[in-house]
Amino acid sequence: MDNHSEVREFLMSRRARIEPEDVWLPRGRDRRVPGLRRGEVAALAGVSVEYYSRLERGAIAGASEAVLDGLAKALQLEPAEREHLYRLAHQGAQTAGRTRARRSGERAWTPEPSMRWLLESMTDAVALIGNGRTDLLAWNTLGGALMSDMIATATTQPPNFARYLFLEPSARHFFADWDSAASVNVAQLRTEAGRDPHSKPLHDLVGELSTRSDHFRELWGRHDVWQHDAGVKRFHHQLVGDLELAFNGLDLVGQEAIQMTVFTAAPGSASHEALTLLGTLAITQDHAR
Repeated sequence: MDNHSEVREFLMSRRARIEPEDVWLPRGRDRRVPGLRRGEVAALAGVSVEYYSRLERGAIAGASEAVLDGLAKALQLEPAEREHLYRLAHQGAQTAGRTRARRSGERAWTPEPSMRWLLESMTDAVALIGNGRTDLLAWNTLGGALMSDMIATATTQPPNFARYLFLEPSARHFFADWDSAASVNVAQLRTEAGRDPHSKPLHDLVGELSTRSDHFRELWGRHDVWQHDAGVKRFHHQLVGDLELAFNGLDLVGQEAIQMTVFTAAPGSASHEALTLLGTLAITQDHAR
């Protein structure tokens, strides 16, 4: 992705979502577009209007930490958005004055034997390992059982959450909160674009989904970002019904943008009973093969 365009569209999208009343400024009568004016953001960030205008045009290379902090406060950025802004600034500094080609020869991550042993030792929880492009790279038995439809319908390897969400009709039934899951997925991809803007596989994935899904294209244009840490997700599995699972994202030390996500259910809950049943069915199917 072009750094200048990414910076410009990210800053403009964040500026457009803040109304004057949100920052104790008068609205006035001649405001024709939603959000703050450039001059208002500049004043809140403690920089000149000319300098902020340059930043919003994408010329972020060389911006100091104080300036970036000022922008983050003025635009009321969430932690994930603040980190994204810093990444864009870092990428701008790296690419200033030169053009970087997209990288195509990326080495695929594969789990070491010890990681597979760890995954299979987790018998009461779903464990999935993925990357910033939302590829599903490894899983334990219960994880394979939970994501069986995505794995079975995958037209590319490794299976990819974004392709499943936007191109596979059954995903709308599997994800109980499909709209939320879709928004989060695109925000993850946008975050990855800020971290690794020269990745050809990511470019190809975004291009494919933008062509094949109007909804993906709309969400991509919002420039939302997201930090995958912890929360709750709801699924409807074809074998065991509804599941409400708490998840925690665990970064793998020494593996950039590779993360294990562990899903668990509250002990004694209906979801815990369903997850236990799913594990039993998965083991029975494995033994039958």
